[in-house]
Amino acid sequence: MTIRKENALMLKKINIKDEVESTGGLYIYKKVGVLNSHALSVVQVENRTLDFHVHELSDELFYVIEGSFQIETEDGLLRVDEGEFVIVPKGTKHRPVVGALAKFMMIELEGTLNKENSGNLYEE
Repeated sequence: MTIRKENALMLKKINIKDEVESTGGLYIYKKVGVLNSHALSVVQVENRTLDFHVHELSDELFYVIEGSFQIETEDGLLRVDEGEFVIVPKGTKHRPVVGALAKFMMIELEGTLNKENSGNLYEE
């Protein structure tokens, strides 16, 4: 199959490591793409534990680019290391627990993460 030249211009290659490095610091969520109404966001986090919360409308995927972190649910803690991902099903009470510096990408329905629930640290 041949891709017409005008369609080829629509393709954009993203380097996820470069994107997370360009966030400008810790705790700044940066949307790097959209896939079928799902936002792909990257963030760098260190020494932070979020409050327990639930996403009623969206599963949430955490992919570890560098480092590791733990995801806590009512069933306990699960460690997620570099190159691994975990999917938190919608309706699951959870919270990320991060010690040392970790860089990760999240995938969730657009609007699940926004300026209001990120402490105004979400970049479109």
